[in-house]
Amino acid sequence: MENETKQSVKTSEIMRGLTESLKSSFLVEWYSTLVGFLSGSKSFYVLLGIGIIVVYAGTLGAVDAFRMGHLHAYGVTREIPWGILISTYIFFVVTSTGLCIVSAIGHVFGVKDFMPVVKRAVFLSIVTITAGFTVIFFEIENPFRMALYNVISPGLSSNIWWMGTLYGIYMFFMIVEFIFLLLDNHKFATYFGLSGLISGIAAHSNLGAIFGMLHGRDFWYGPFLPVYFIASALMSGCAAIIFFTWLGYKITNEKMDRPMLRSLEAVSKLCMLMIVVILFLVVWKILAGLVGGPDELAALSAMMSGRYAFNFWVIEILIGLVIPFIILLSSRGRNVNMGLLASAMMVFAIFFMRYDLVVIGQVVPAYHELGVKEYAGLANYTPTFHEILVVVAGLGITATTFMIGEKVFGGHKSEVH
Repeated sequence: MENETKQSVKTSEIMRGLTESLKSSFLVEWYSTLVGFLSGSKSFYVLLGIGIIVVYAGTLGAVDAFRMGHLHAYGVTREIPWGILISTYIFFVVTSTGLCIVSAIGHVFGVKDFMPVVKRAVFLSIVTITAGFTVIFFEIENPFRMALYNVISPGLSSNIWWMGTLYGIYMFFMIVEFIFLLLDNHKFATYFGLSGLISGIAAHSNLGAIFGMLHGRDFWYGPFLPVYFIASALMSGCAAIIFFTWLGYKITNEKMDRPMLRSLEAVSKLCMLMIVVILFLVVWKILAGLVGGPDELAALSAMMSGRYAFNFWVIEILIGLVIPFIILLSSRGRNVNMGLLASAMMVFAIFFMRYDLVVIGQVVPAYHELGVKEYAGLANYTPTFHEILVVVAGLGITATTFMIGEKVFGGHKSEVH
């Protein structure tokens, strides 16, 4: 009995010691995080304030669009039901998937040169998928009903149902992976990272299938888009991690060490490879479209020589692919400032790539080839002020959360394991 009492007292003392140690560790961690967040430069807080104002203004516009009604606030029509909010959603989720792939190359598949960017890539993948969900939330006329019936009445034959479900699963895995990375539990982080990669690729290829399985839209129809979306996701992820890593070091006022410089060099080389792959896919998409039906030819004409020609040739091809490839090739990925320039150009152009893909696929009316007079010309779409505000809110969420994350998580320091 006496031995049991002593053992009980000893156990109690050990537990009390562990509890106090955890409390002390937590308080120290919390205090250091708070000090780090408050130690930013004046420019950091100015940019953070601007970001918060942008998010606030965009949210007000989105809420006002709910008040006015979907059809009154947005510029979409029966002929073009998917507008800039859909393309912005695609922009964010494509970038998120690409960041997931970049992080998995290092953390899941063990390529050491990619390890220094893993934590930041995982964090940004969560940030961008959240921004994408925010934009699509305001695009859907009744998002609460959609969320409810997604659970109680699943449409297993619907690509859109699978897209929402798979992206939800993907987001969960990425959040858990990031938590385990913060806890330095790399074994479980690897498991969840692999699960996130698989679900992300499944969700993303399914997103391409939503477009590719639409028989009534010749510009989209076929197996091209699921493959294109995966390839362009990796390219987008490479551009995003180069761009945001540079910004991260500016925010924390630190100088890049050699492992990070080697990591950005490796990412830049992968980015160059993916630019070549995307150019290859685009060329064959055009060549195949030139021998397609009248609807696809009309859409290609609008893209290559019509109202969207400037977007395609100047922004998508020149600014988004050709010039960045030349910049990265000439610097061999070793010049950080040139990498920043190339990645910034790519991120800017990729936004228009998503917009053009969505809109051009709808400008040819469904009855165009039948010669119906009221559908003889191409349809037109212009984003409204409310739509632009929602897009700005999504961009503001990304920028603001990124800046806060850089401070709170101390620049996402990563070690090779």
